[in-house]
Amino acid sequence: MRGLTGEGSPRTRGSIQAVSAALAVPTALALLVSGCGAGGTGARDEGPAHADTVAGAAPTPSAAPSKSPDAVNAVKLVKDDPKVAPEVKRELKPCAADEYPVDVSYGNLTEGSADDVVVNVLTCGDAVGVGSYVYREQEGSYENVFKAEEPPVYAEIDRGDLVVTKQVYEKGDPVSSPSGESVVTYRWTAGHFAEKYRTHNDYGKVAGDSATPMPAG
Repeated sequence: MRGLTGEGSPRTRGSIQAVSAALAVPTALALLVSGCGAGGTGARDEGPAHADTVAGAAPTPSAAPSKSPDAVNAVKLVKDDPKVAPEVKRELKPCAADEYPVDVSYGNLTEGSADDVVVNVLTCGDAVGVGSYVYREQEGSYENVFKAEEPPVYAEIDRGDLVVTKQVYEKGDPVSSPSGESVVTYRWTAGHFAEKYRTHNDYGKVAGDSATPMPAG
């Protein structure tokens, strides 16, 4: 603890010194107790109380957090997955050396005992999402419980929900400038992801955009 330094020195002698010495012990104890109660950062919400918590304090019940998984091999997970479309697997190749175009996120989406894994497969050139997947741990292996393969698509974890964003292109739109986006929020319900919310945003057109048009088909 900080702030318990012995600053200054006695300026008087005799009886005053005796009184000061007598008062020093209870004063120091009072400072020690108040410092422990108000100083520092306190107990964190996400962790259990330490073993040295003041005796007699009743522990606060909390839900057990999901176990964080070891980093998964997302490339192997996708390539070995029979539910992934062959064209997505063909797209999943190194962009440079052994760098694959995948984004991986971990979080509790399916109320399981371990965090779920969200994998987004992108293109190398423009980082356009071509496939989004959610994997749930089942007895030491991972099961595909969600997929979206209509590009451009990207999935994220937002406060326990799965949020999937799809860019919307009109004819002639450049890859860098879609006309809008649709955002769908899914929630794990009765053993599967069910759509809960859907929003659509239209983008304004920027004059003079000379980017390459979106290829047809």
